[in-house]
Amino acid sequence: MAQLIIHTDKIKENIHKLGAYFKERNIQWSLITKVFSGDEAFLEHVLDEETISKIDTVGDSRLTSLKNLRSVNPDMHTIYIKPPAAVYADDVVKYATVSLNSSFSTIKALNEAAKKQGIVHKIIIMIELGELREGVNRSDLISFYERVFSMKNINVIGIGSNLGCMYGVEPSYDKLLQLHLYKELIAAKFNMDLPLISGGTSITLPMLDSGMIPEYINHFRVGEAAFFGISPLKNERFGDLNTKTFEFRANIIELEEKKLVPEGVISDANIGHTAIMDEEDTNAQTYKAILDFGMLDVNQEDLSVQDSQVQFVGITSDMTVVDLGSNKNEDGTPRFKVGDTISFRLNYMAVARLLNSKFIDKVFK
Repeated sequence: MAQLIIHTDKIKENIHKLGAYFKERNIQWSLITKVFSGDEAFLEHVLDEETISKIDTVGDSRLTSLKNLRSVNPDMHTIYIKPPAAVYADDVVKYATVSLNSSFSTIKALNEAAKKQGIVHKIIIMIELGELREGVNRSDLISFYERVFSMKNINVIGIGSNLGCMYGVEPSYDKLLQLHLYKELIAAKFNMDLPLISGGTSITLPMLDSGMIPEYINHFRVGEAAFFGISPLKNERFGDLNTKTFEFRANIIELEEKKLVPEGVISDANIGHTAIMDEEDTNAQTYKAILDFGMLDVNQEDLSVQDSQVQFVGITSDMTVVDLGSNKNEDGTPRFKVGDTISFRLNYMAVARLLNSKFIDKVFK
């Protein structure tokens, strides 16, 4: 099987560095683990007691993942990071210390669930700031909060927004400042303090580092920077975080010299994806290797080969073909043979899909 190599020591080092970074700035933060889809082996390898102590809450967008987080540590403070479905209110209250919300009917269901369980559930209400994903419309904000504040088993601890995830709307200083202004408006109207303004993510880390984040933004939800060491705004490394945290190794299961261009009539019945071919190379031949992974495991567009001399040819459901050129070293010996592996770099989506594939070995180092 192809292998996903997970360098847990480097990931934990990133989490510790981010914990110190946020503590120095009096900012609370949530480690968002959704890329791992609640994989219990990962949680056990990464979230030890020392590492958890560097995080205020651990968050995910799936209830199963929150359940697994609590199974690793029953006392862990957790946050459900997408508006929950009302039908799952009981489980949300049971497994999430905090949840992000934008629907009054759902919050009402959470209130009833919290009442039955004899607890008070904490929520952060999300506001629409232009990304057109989750968030209460700004014109409805005051009436929305007025109804929520009357619920006895709901504690509104903050106001938040989500930017950069769907349309890629950049989280500017002015947009984030709006969150503070709305918080002040709500505080003045209802004489209620909202301690958290949740507007920070991995995208906004460089802005915080350069002083371009309003000082009132005091809660960050961070996943990509912790696990990949980068800020996705420009896909650049943040600070001195580790970026070589994952590696994908695929096995060569066939290696033959073959033509560059396929023979026969090309129909629409193919199920794979191929690179663009130059029909002038009809008679040319190169060495091609077949690797033991396919589209069911990962999208090849989310991978990049570490060896610049290896080129993508095509991918089907369970196999991938790459071009090795002459497959010769400088001394004329073969560079690769059947049984060797080829290594790939991965982005966020590649890791997420590979972790969900039951056909890929996961190796923790």
